[in-house]
Amino acid sequence: FSPSVLGTREHWDAAYERELQTFQDIGDAGEIWFGEESMVRIIRWLEKQKVPHDSSVLDIGTGNGVLLIELAKSGYTNLTGIDYSPSAIQLSEKVREKEGMSNIKLKVEDFLSPSAELPGFEICIDKGTFDAISLNPDNPVGKREQYVRSLSAVLKPEGLFLITSCNWTKEELVNEFREGFEILEELPTPKFCFGGRIGNSVTALVFQRK
Repeated sequence: FSPSVLGTREHWDAAYERELQTFQDIGDAGEIWFGEESMVRIIRWLEKQKVPHDSSVLDIGTGNGVLLIELAKSGYTNLTGIDYSPSAIQLSEKVREKEGMSNIKLKVEDFLSPSAELPGFEICIDKGTFDAISLNPDNPVGKREQYVRSLSAVLKPEGLFLITSCNWTKEELVNEFREGFEILEELPTPKFCFGGRIGNSVTALVFQRK
C-alpha cells in the first residue's frame, strides 16, 4: 500500500479532536467505521455462536466507542476499548456517559506496545485499525508483524479475533495472521461487480488463536 496520513497518530488525534468538538456542540458521535451494518454483522455472529455475554471483549482502536455501546445494548457486560489517541478515548468516554454505559472500560493504549494490564481477552475485535497500521509511512511491515505479536499476547489461547478490513483480501489476511492463528469463518459482506468480475469491498473474517 502507498503510505498515507491515515496511518499516522497525528491524523487520528486531529480527527478525533474535531469529532470531540462536534459531539460537545451537537451530540453527534461521528463516523461509524464501515457503517452500522459492520457492527450488526459482528454482533449477529457472536449471538449465533452463543458467545457468553460475560466473555471478555477487547475493541482494538475503539475510536468513538460506538461498537462497544452496541455490544452493551446486546447484553455483553465485560467490554474494554483501547485507542492510542487520547482524543478518541475522551470522545468514547462522553458517548459512554451519554448512553449510560458506565461498565464499559476505556483506556489510552498503543496496541503495538500493550501494557501488562491488557492480556487475557477471550475476544478481540478490529474494525479498520489493522488497515490504518498498514498505511503507516514508517516501517508498515514491521508494524504489522508487531500487531500480530501483540494480538497473540492479549488474546487467550483458542480466543476469537474478528477483523473487518477494506484494504486486505481474505487470502492476504490469512497469510498476515498465519503465525499463531487459524481462520474459522468468512462473514458475508456486500459484493460489487466491476468489469464483469465480482468482488467484496470489505473483508470480514473470524480467526482463532492456536
